[in-house]
Order: sequence, then structure tokens, then C-alpha cells
Amino acid sequence: MISVEKFTQDRIGAVLEFEAELRRQEPDTFFADAGENYRARLERSFEDGRFTNAVSLLAWEDGRVIGRIDAVILAARSDANCVTAYLDWICVLKEARHRGVAQRLLAELRRELKGRGVETLIAVMAHNPESVRFYKAVEKASIHDEAVWMDLR
Repeated sequence: MISVEKFTQDRIGAVLEFEAELRRQEPDTFFADAGENYRARLERSFEDGRFTNAVSLLAWEDGRVIGRIDAVILAARSDANCVTAYLDWICVLKEARHRGVAQRLLAELRRELKGRGVETLIAVMAHNPESVRFYKAVEKASIHDEAVWMDLR
């Protein structure tokens, strides 16, 4: 059974294992190793006020992370509000794709953001066929200038 839970500091080890598995499963993709200081940066991020508006969720199955989604709520004075969020990253292990994992992550992210007063989620769409197919299937979304705008109302 797949569950979606918040990425908390005590789950850093599982996230690092997930990212290492991504690199093993798809060595020719963009899943670069973030470097030796990555773990320390992740640990510090949970104490750093700049990450207050970060939302990170993990998909779990059989005690391990099989997917991750990360977004940030944008605080902009252009509208003096925080009603827009940016989807920074969504990825699922290749072996777990096409089983609804990404859709579950996105649905939970949308629920979380909506609960925080966000009205629109913007994602920059990757140009690989899987990403294009995924974003074109997202409900209540439209494609604008290479970005996906998701209505959360």
C-alpha cells in the first residue's frame, strides 16, 4: 500500500536512499548527485527560516520512499499575498511509475497548498514524453508559456 507523508528531518536517510536509487535506475538522466554536503544542507534546511514556505512530500511503499514532490509557496509583494506556489520537483522511481504514485503525490500537495490558502500551483514542464503526458492529464490545469497553471480553488 502506498502512503504519502510529509518529508521531515528524521526521513533524510530514506530520501538519500531514494535519490541514490533514482540514479541507479536512470544513470543517463538528470538525477545528479547533490554532493557530499547535501545531507548537511538538508538537515540545516529544517531549522532555516527561508524554508518556512517549502512543502515536501514523500510517497512510501513497503518501508521505503518511491516518490517525492517539492513545492514552495511564493511570497510576493506584487500582490502582497501568498496565493501562488511553484512545483519545484516531482519524481517517482522508474519501477513504481504508471501506478498512480505521481498523481497521489500531486493530489496531496494540492490539498496541502489549498489548506494554506494557495490558489494556483505553477510547474515548469520538462520536455520528456513522460512529463508532457503526465502534465497534460492533470485535472483543472492548462499549459501557459511552458508552465502548467493548476487551479486550487
